[in-house]
Amino acid sequence: MHGVIGKVRARLVRAGRSGRYLLGTLMTATVTLVTAPLLCIPSLAAAWAERHRRRAGSLLGRPVEPRPRALRRDLAWLVTQVATGLPAGLFALLCLGNLLLILGITVAWWAFPVSDPPRLPLLGVRIDSWALALTISLAQFLLLGVLATIALPPLARVHARCCLAVLAPSSAQQLATRVTELTRTRTGVLQAHGAELRRIERDLHDGTQARLVAIAMRLAVAGESFSQDPDAAAALVRQAQAETEEAMTELRSVIRTIYPPVLADMGLGGALGALATRAGVPTRIGIGELGEVPAAVEAVAYFAVTEALANIARHSRATKAAVHVTRNGTMLSAEITDDGTGGADASRGSGLDGIRRRAAALDGTMKISSPPGGPTTITVELPCV
Repeated sequence: MHGVIGKVRARLVRAGRSGRYLLGTLMTATVTLVTAPLLCIPSLAAAWAERHRRRAGSLLGRPVEPRPRALRRDLAWLVTQVATGLPAGLFALLCLGNLLLILGITVAWWAFPVSDPPRLPLLGVRIDSWALALTISLAQFLLLGVLATIALPPLARVHARCCLAVLAPSSAQQLATRVTELTRTRTGVLQAHGAELRRIERDLHDGTQARLVAIAMRLAVAGESFSQDPDAAAALVRQAQAETEEAMTELRSVIRTIYPPVLADMGLGGALGALATRAGVPTRIGIGELGEVPAAVEAVAYFAVTEALANIARHSRATKAAVHVTRNGTMLSAEITDDGTGGADASRGSGLDGIRRRAAALDGTMKISSPPGGPTTITVELPCV
């Protein structure tokens, strides 16, 4: 029973949303028709068209990316908006307006009775009682309500798709935008790569290399003093052994920042499981069927989850987190969620920007949903080709 009520409520909500969209379309189509000469100005045409792209995308639940200005498409859309928006909006007005009209007439029958009750035009039934008026009004109301529920949502979706199709960038514009985006991301990747190489060189020079030099000097001194003072030489050898172990630890930490050995040993699923055990908050890991994943993609996904969990532990005040990694065709998706305070923003120079740059290096994307008060969801998508 609750399921049926929920479905009916969802249909009514969709019909109401679609009705509002179509009534707004009727209004904007009328404005477009009246102010057509003014809207032929390129800047106004672009702004007017962009507003309706966002409306259409919101109705369809699609993200609408910025597009380059295209006057021909904007002008074509003005004609399309008048040609399709007026009839679609008038149909919605007819349905919804008659629903209100029926309610008004029903109240009027009760509030203002007449001495000579009217007859229904086709049936010849005389409306001579409040019960009959209420029955007929209810039947008409239900009929129009069902019509609006069935017809308005698909009509609104068709108009929204038409709007997005007419205003979609051309193939040449899409290619130019793509080339610009790739150029920007590749520049960022090269800069990040150069910074990473400098960091590795600094870590090796200041850490591992310095320890190796110290080890070599101790062993040289031990070799020279072995015949004269074996105990001192043995102490130097023991110190050199300790230094060697520390150098190996530092070297492993440097290697881990390039490609974590745990990925080679356990795969992405096992590595994330091990990561969850030492995360700062209780973390649930869900791994789908991933198939064969390129090593570079595994590394970026692992580092992204590592950085996201570190941020959750440091900043979010969360009590729990979850990581879900799935694969859909050629796209690997890692979703990290927490129940913290929200407000995460990659533009503030946090580690989230590093996740975005790592994903961009593989032509992937990172999206953040983190409203104030939470929850926070970070989605990293990486192509596996």
